[in-house]
Amino acid sequence: MIDRQGWIAYVMVGSHQQIVIPNLEKYRSGGGRLKGLRCVHTHLQNEPLTRDDLMDLALLNLDLMAAITVDAHGLPHRVHVAHLLPEGVNGKNWQILGPFVSGELDMDCQGLIRSLESEFSRKVQAQKVKRKWQRAVLVSVTTASKRDAQDSMSELRELAESSSIAVVDSVIQHRRRIDPRFLMGEGKLSELVILALQKGADLLIFDQELNPSQVRSITDVTELKVIDRTQLILDIFAQRARSREGKIQVELAQFKYLLPRLAGKGTAMSRLTGGIGGRGPGETKLEIDRRRVRDRIALLEKSLVSVQKQRAQRRAQRNKKGLPIISIIGYTNAGKSTLLNTLTHSSVLAESRLFATLDPTSRKKRLPKEAEVIITDTVGFIRQLPQELITAFRATFEELEDADLLLHVIDISNPGFVHQIQSVE
Repeated sequence: MIDRQGWIAYVMVGSHQQIVIPNLEKYRSGGGRLKGLRCVHTHLQNEPLTRDDLMDLALLNLDLMAAITVDAHGLPHRVHVAHLLPEGVNGKNWQILGPFVSGELDMDCQGLIRSLESEFSRKVQAQKVKRKWQRAVLVSVTTASKRDAQDSMSELRELAESSSIAVVDSVIQHRRRIDPRFLMGEGKLSELVILALQKGADLLIFDQELNPSQVRSITDVTELKVIDRTQLILDIFAQRARSREGKIQVELAQFKYLLPRLAGKGTAMSRLTGGIGGRGPGETKLEIDRRRVRDRIALLEKSLVSVQKQRAQRRAQRNKKGLPIISIIGYTNAGKSTLLNTLTHSSVLAESRLFATLDPTSRKKRLPKEAEVIITDTVGFIRQLPQELITAFRATFEELEDADLLLHVIDISNPGFVHQIQSVE
C-alpha cells in the first residue's frame, strides 16, 4: 500500500491463494474522496486484474489497484492498473489500463489521482443540498412485487427526510432469494459503494431490517455507515419524544434493538450507533457493555410500569365521569392531529411529516344536547412498525382499549391507502 507522498504504508505478505488487506479505517474517506492509498501486488499466474481486485478497489475506495505479473523466471512481466470512475460508463464503474510492460510504465499517478478526485468532488458539490443534512443512498433488496417495493421505498424516503437526511439516490434489487450475508450479491454491493462515492453519500439505509450478522458483514466490506428501516424509525422517535413517558419508551426501544448487536466489532458498532440512528434520550449510553445495557433495560421497564400505573389511574378517573372516549387512529401523517384540532378547536402540533405526534393528546368536545365526549389523538402506525417500538409503546396503545369508538382516519389521496388500512387494522 502506497500513500500519496509515495511512502510505503503497508507491506502485505499473502499465501499462494490470497492477500489479506489490513484495516484501513484511519485513512480518509467519504464526501467524494478516495482513500489516499494505492494497492500494488503480484499475480503469480500471469493473470490480469481479478474480480476480487476490482471489488477491493471499489469497496475500499482505493486510489488505484495495480497487479504485477511475473514471468517463468519470477521476474516482473506486465502491469495491470485500474481506477474508479466519477461517473459510470457503459455500466462500468472502473477503468482498466494496460497491460504495460514492466519497467516501461510511464504513468503520472499523482496527477491521475488528483484529476479523478477533483472530478468526484465537483460532482458531489454540484449535488450539494443547501441544508447541512447527512447524505444517504436508500437500498431495498426484496422478493416483493415491483409496486410494493416502490411504495415501500417512497415511504423510506419520507422517513429519511423526516430525520433530516438528504436522499441522493435509491437502489431497488429484486431477488428470488435474499442473500443471508449481504442481502444482495457482493458485486451489487460494490456497485452500491461506488454509487455512494459518486454521489458523496456516507450512509446506506436499508429498507429491510438487518440482523446483527448482516450488519457486521456489510460494515466489514464497506466503510460507509449502515442503518436499516427500524433504526431510522427509532431515530425519528428519539428526535420527537417530548414527554418523560415518550423518552422512556424510545430509549427502551433503542436499547432492545441494540442489545443483540453489541456483540459486533467495535468499528461496526461505531458506524451503527454514531449520528443518525444513534441519538436521542440514550445517545450517550449506546456503546456501554451488554451487562449495563441489560441493567438499563430493567430500570426503564420498571419506570414504564410506573407510567402505566399513572395512566391507569387517569383512565379510571375518566371512566368515573362516564364520558365516552373517541380515539383517533390511522396511518402516520394521515391527518389525525388536524382532525382533532378541527373538532375541538385546539392547537395540537399538526405537521405534514411522519410521526409528528408521539404523545397521546386528549381534548373534550361538547356535542349537541349538552353531551360531552373525550377525543384522543394517538401515535400513527406504519408498515413494518418495529417490534421494539410496539413493545415499548404498549402503555400508549393501551389507551385504545378503553375507547368507546375508534375513528380511523384514511388519506385516500395516497396511492397506497389500501395497504395503509391493512397496516393499521
